[in-house]
Amino acid sequence: MEVSFSKEVEALRLGEGDTFHGEGILAITKGLLQSGVAYVGGYQGAPVSHLLDVMVQAKGYMDELGVHVEACSNEASAAAMLGASIHYPLRGAVTWKSIVGTNVAADALSNLSSPGVTGGVLIVVGEDYGEGASVIQERTHAYALKSSMCLLDPRPDLAVMVRMVEQGFQLSETSNMPCLMELRIRTCHVRGSFACKDNRAPAVSTRALMTDPAGFDYMRLAHPPVTFRHEKLKGDERIPAARRHIVAQGLNELMPGGRHAELGIVVQGGLYNALIRGLQQQGLADAFGESEIPILVLNVTYPLVPEQLADFCLGKRAVLVVEEGQPEYIEQDIATLLRRRDIQTPLHGKDLLPSAGEYGVEVLSGGLAAFVAKYVGEGETAASALSAQAWLAGNRERREAVARRLDVPLPNRPPSFCVGCPERPVFSALKLAQQATGPVHIAADIGCHAFGTFEPFSMGHSILGYGMSLASRAGVSPMMNRRTLSIMGDGGFWHNGLLTGVQSALFNGDDAVLLIFKNGYTSATGTQDIISTPDDEVKERAVDKQQSLVDKNQTIESTLKGLGVQWMRTVTTYDVERMRRTLTEALTSDFDGLKVVIAEGECQLERQRRIKPWIASLLQRGERVVRVKYGVDEDVCNGDHACIRLSGCPTLTLKDNPDPLKLDPVATVIDGCVGCGLCGANAHAATLCPSFYRAEVVQNPKWHERLLHGLRGAVVRALRPA
Repeated sequence: MEVSFSKEVEALRLGEGDTFHGEGILAITKGLLQSGVAYVGGYQGAPVSHLLDVMVQAKGYMDELGVHVEACSNEASAAAMLGASIHYPLRGAVTWKSIVGTNVAADALSNLSSPGVTGGVLIVVGEDYGEGASVIQERTHAYALKSSMCLLDPRPDLAVMVRMVEQGFQLSETSNMPCLMELRIRTCHVRGSFACKDNRAPAVSTRALMTDPAGFDYMRLAHPPVTFRHEKLKGDERIPAARRHIVAQGLNELMPGGRHAELGIVVQGGLYNALIRGLQQQGLADAFGESEIPILVLNVTYPLVPEQLADFCLGKRAVLVVEEGQPEYIEQDIATLLRRRDIQTPLHGKDLLPSAGEYGVEVLSGGLAAFVAKYVGEGETAASALSAQAWLAGNRERREAVARRLDVPLPNRPPSFCVGCPERPVFSALKLAQQATGPVHIAADIGCHAFGTFEPFSMGHSILGYGMSLASRAGVSPMMNRRTLSIMGDGGFWHNGLLTGVQSALFNGDDAVLLIFKNGYTSATGTQDIISTPDDEVKERAVDKQQSLVDKNQTIESTLKGLGVQWMRTVTTYDVERMRRTLTEALTSDFDGLKVVIAEGECQLERQRRIKPWIASLLQRGERVVRVKYGVDEDVCNGDHACIRLSGCPTLTLKDNPDPLKLDPVATVIDGCVGCGLCGANAHAATLCPSFYRAEVVQNPKWHERLLHGLRGAVVRALRPA
């Protein structure tokens, strides 16, 4: 990948006496090295991509420590990697986005959790839940419950987060249970500092190899009949051992509180910062986070420690459980353990707080206001509570006032493709192709191409998972008069699509069309390399760094041929007319079987990361540089804006018509244009008005170019009317 994490890599080398400053996810990465991790794997996905990206680029330093780093093909392969810790005293860590990644990894996690682990295992998941999330809204908590894995949810403070990494490995080794560590989006990006420790080289590593394998032990296999014994061990030994460790090491934190010790709040660690801010709004916490109500911070949300919670709740007038998402696993667990101990403390949670959605400060303030109103009497705190309620009411009133002042609601501004993205032209071509074939059922997928579900394309009938589009149309194809179209990126192809989609379609002889975007990277997660990424040597040898290089790697094509795909076409994405013809052919061909169209065009974001430094170096040396730019002739543009509806490019927009006799605004291309040429290609393919022009901006021109430019300017000025 073209992004450099050199500064982050240097931060990993900090040792005893140094202070780390930075983001939460990088602090977690440093914590892994301080804990003596032996191997690290994972699959990229926001908000935890940074962890694996940095470690991959720190290969030299990882080799020094003897730490093996594996960029896995999907989350299932990452979870299976943890099998190394079943027999051997190896500390292993893997990472992925959750809930989707945990869904993919579930089979391996179950088979890991059953026999248990010897070396500590830490699974760092990005809990992509709430505002800013890009996946379905579910919680990782259910997996911890069903497979008996410890679940850590650290308070968003870098020192606490790093300590929980170190303790997570110890907890795993003490209980023989894998440990999940969930990091919310805000936790991953929280900034702060902590006092570093020296990194620990693992005792067994790539630099200190084992001589012999472990002896055969059937109890270490997830296979009947020993799986029945494993189930008993979870309840009889592992969970009790985990609870003892949680108490002994003080993993959950008790904030004692002040004036209102008769009340209590139990909160997931990751929500602590938002809770404190909400309490400040109620006048129940100061600027330093000192709360007037005792708080039990659950840095470990599974397993809960019954005695710890019972002691906290005993004798209190009421306790509020702050638990994000649904269902309320923690609240139900606490209610059960209190009932069994005949503790009658009133318990509140989802009755005062929303059942679903992210718990931001405003949401928490609403629930806290109801809790305070019910249990806090008159006085200073009550006055602050009234002030908080007024703040909430003021927020609502401001939103309503803005809505009233607008004649119509503001239009949605959904995310879109990057400027010059090679995938946008394909959707333009698909729009044109359906004018000839009629509308078709489109099975969409996870990836940048999912932006095609938004305006101006609005294409896609389902998204069933990463690389699952071809498989998801299997029940639709036999029922449709026209062929269905499945869309998949090269990242999704390697992640899941090759086996679940292509192999299945070929095996069943399905008559289907698969469109693969071959942009060379898993672009949506930060442009990580995959097996079909252009080699670094190819990039170095390229004379013109601006050209797309994905055609130099034919791994996808050779794989499809090897599987037996007979109908396959490769088309450059920016050739809209040819792409339109190819898609039309695939949807109407007499060939009965799987038809694959490979849309070839390198990720524009990754190209620009390569091009800009190259151009800067040329300019610095005084060499000639040509930059292509497109524009719109205002005198020719008829103002119907069909080009915008067909393109959706952010740099193709509107401006006032310079002709005072015309009311419709004209199209214009703003400075962000990267010269991909889509606007002109669309105008040609769709027979739009010929208002687009192509210009070349020459920097450091040669002497004859300067002379020619001067002559042209003189002629134009001479012909211009006075």
